[in-house]
Amino acid sequence: MLTPGSDHICDGCAFLCDHVDAARRHFEHADLSFAAISRAPIARIEAVKRRMGWTFEWVSSHGSDFNYDFGVSFTDEQIAAGEPLYNFGTSPYLEPDLPGAGIFTRDDSGRIYHTYSTYARGLELLVGSFNWLDLTPKGRNEIGGIMSWVRLHDEYETGPADQHECCR
Repeated sequence: MLTPGSDHICDGCAFLCDHVDAARRHFEHADLSFAAISRAPIARIEAVKRRMGWTFEWVSSHGSDFNYDFGVSFTDEQIAAGEPLYNFGTSPYLEPDLPGAGIFTRDDSGRIYHTYSTYARGLELLVGSFNWLDLTPKGRNEIGGIMSWVRLHDEYETGPADQHECCR
């Protein structure tokens, strides 16, 4: 969601993160936890977290190989060669950082195991708004392309939803 040295916040990643806090309140009672990880320095992460109003754990992997090992960050050399292995080689995206989700578990001795990953469109399962939109006549209305309509939640223009009595 946050690439080091960039002021850009990924709209799609932020859209997914808008769904985290409500779900987290439930699954933490099932002995589960959640953490987002970005390569940006922690000061940048904290600023975006405050802006967006998120309360989930969000840590920095800045200076480590975690995102590269997880297959969501790529070197300039990999991008130049056109060979990032993103989503097990099924996606042609050539960007320094791309989205992914992983499930990790810790055994009784404290060892941590990676048990599941999903990338790209596999993350849609975690975005409840998609499920609601998919039930409507217009669906996601992606006329301008996949996710073309998504904005950071504080960047939508005032519109019909703001005019309804229930939303004031």
